Amino acid sequence: MSIVESELETLVGVNESNELEVLNNNALENEAIYILREVAAQFEKPVLLFSGGKDSITLVRLAQKAFYPAKIPFPLMHIDTGHNFPETIAFRDKLVKELGVELIVRNVQDSIDQGKVVEETGKYSSRNMLQTTTLLDAIEEFKFDACIGGARRDEEKARAKERIFSVRDDFGQWDEKNQRPELFDMLNGQIELGQNVRVFPISNWTELDVWSYIQKEQIEIPSIYFAHKRKIFLRDGFIWSAEDDVVFRAEDEKVEERMVRFRTVGDMSCTSAVLSHADTIEKVVGEIRESKISERGARIDDKRSEAAMEKRKQQGYF
Repeated sequence: MSIVESELETLVGVNESNELEVLNNNALENEAIYILREVAAQFEKPVLLFSGGKDSITLVRLAQKAFYPAKIPFPLMHIDTGHNFPETIAFRDKLVKELGVELIVRNVQDSIDQGKVVEETGKYSSRNMLQTTTLLDAIEEFKFDACIGGARRDEEKARAKERIFSVRDDFGQWDEKNQRPELFDMLNGQIELGQNVRVFPISNWTELDVWSYIQKEQIEIPSIYFAHKRKIFLRDGFIWSAEDDVVFRAEDEKVEERMVRFRTVGDMSCTSAVLSHADTIEKVVGEIRESKISERGARIDDKRSEAAMEKRKQQGYF
């Protein structure tokens, strides 16, 4: 029985949905804090992978709580593709400065310049897959043995199969057929020389859980998560930002201004927006409750094939 399940046993006789939600949020928070403390106890050089998105921001808050009153005992690391939303980068720098934590940045452009990866071309080109090489090089450079990420099982079927402590081989690869059992909350961080572990403390959370936690904790997040006027164009049923020169736009793709927001924040080249008037956390929570589309339905990089995410993970992706 997991920490979440054991805590939810106390819900017998409780009928109010808001009370259930609070108790569920508390149980998820306790589980995540337990996992983060296990990382600090079992590994010599962990790092928190930080993108400036809502999930990694939530991880930072959980890490603050896990080790308070001490500082977060590991650095943050961002693999910067050079195609991030400007709002996300500005927020990243602001948060790091406020917290006084170490931020390591490694750039995909450097991997391109060194000839380690080749940039894609065409209207669906993206640097998303190229991050893998930059990430693996950074892990080798700093000898990190655990990388903490904000992936969740509800996002995508490949992530649903992955353990909380996910062992990667010497090449950073994940083998979904060779995973360790995780019974009774026993997290095994024993690894061989050259291996490392990807750790997912909010693996059992949903998109709604994350937003409910942001609402409860009053966590500040980048402005692009909220409805705002933006120049966009439509392609293949997706809403693309037209406010930069990163995304290829054909001459016949008409630019218009609409009220949109971003449910997930990846590269500008692979992340589409959704029409929305949700300009507060409360409205976003309400919108998610009514949504029938997955949050990663707006990620173009997941549409390349049925197994796009799984293939990227097998190659060393986050």
